[in-house]
Amino acid sequence: MTTPLAVRYRSARRLDTGPSTTRPPGPGEVEVAPAYVGICGTDLHIFHGDMDARVTTPAVIGHEMSGRVVRVGPDVPGWRPGDAVTVMPLRWDGTCPACLHGNHHICQNLDFIGIDSPGAMQQRWTVPATTLVRLPAGLPLDRAALVEPTAVAVHDVGRAAIRPGERVVVVGGGPVGVLIAVVARARGADVRLAEISEHRRRLAAGLGLRTWDPLSEDVPERVREWTGEAGADASFEVSGAEAGVRVAVDVLGVHGRLCLVAIHPRPREVNLHRFFWRELTLVGARLYDRADFEEAVRLVAGGTVDADRLISRVVPLTDVPAAFAALEAGGDVMKVLVDCAGTGGGTAA
Repeated sequence: MTTPLAVRYRSARRLDTGPSTTRPPGPGEVEVAPAYVGICGTDLHIFHGDMDARVTTPAVIGHEMSGRVVRVGPDVPGWRPGDAVTVMPLRWDGTCPACLHGNHHICQNLDFIGIDSPGAMQQRWTVPATTLVRLPAGLPLDRAALVEPTAVAVHDVGRAAIRPGERVVVVGGGPVGVLIAVVARARGADVRLAEISEHRRRLAAGLGLRTWDPLSEDVPERVREWTGEAGADASFEVSGAEAGVRVAVDVLGVHGRLCLVAIHPRPREVNLHRFFWRELTLVGARLYDRADFEEAVRLVAGGTVDADRLISRVVPLTDVPAAFAALEAGGDVMKVLVDCAGTGGGTAA
């Protein structure tokens, strides 16, 4: 092939495309050819310049991906060229207090690959073999690019300890919010999704989800009607908005659990009196572990997650700067994928 390309973040709202500088795989490493890479909210934060204190420029970003093994370094059993994979983009030190207590995914010195080190938005990418997750034969690689955000949702639903029959409210209907609703429903919960975007509500309805518009409906009152004044058993705050926090707290019944998923750019006011009065619980949910990733593969491959409906647009690698600008402007999009290989298709077979 010609020289592999990479998209690099230079500074706020400035991306360019140039030769990839990824190196050949060393011991314990594998070189991957990314096929599809999803653009997520974190990538947009980087694009806006909000993470310049953390990102070393020029930076190759992107961590939601699918692709194939190209080369295998020394001391890497079990993988061979052509294997279809996704990557769990976490590299931990194994020595910090979090790791020593078994919480590797929130290592206190975590390298989140695609933020802290070079990511997937390139045509060749060398990663530790330990980060690879195998994809099943027959799974289209574009759909497989949704495994990482699905793993986020699986972890979030697990953190909230969702049980069959529980009533759950998801506040925020972007990709992760919709995926949380789908995963919670698959666990047997009765789910409602609150989202201000009409386009996203229509998409969620097409997935069989019940939705509310917080701009025109009193969501806590709707929940009281729905639950016979009891309130929801659990809620997820995925909007990142101050109003979303209020709604996520106000919908909860006695002993309700609020799972905080969104990254809030500044501290928010929280009604602690309600936490006291109803003995509520607040849990954070940051990333995922390998079991979450493997469950996400099963959900996407098995059709529980309807990836085709969630993918709004696929753009070639050379059009990534324009795709970021379009996402920044908003509009009727859910998930945009970057076609790194330029093939426009392909499965894991």
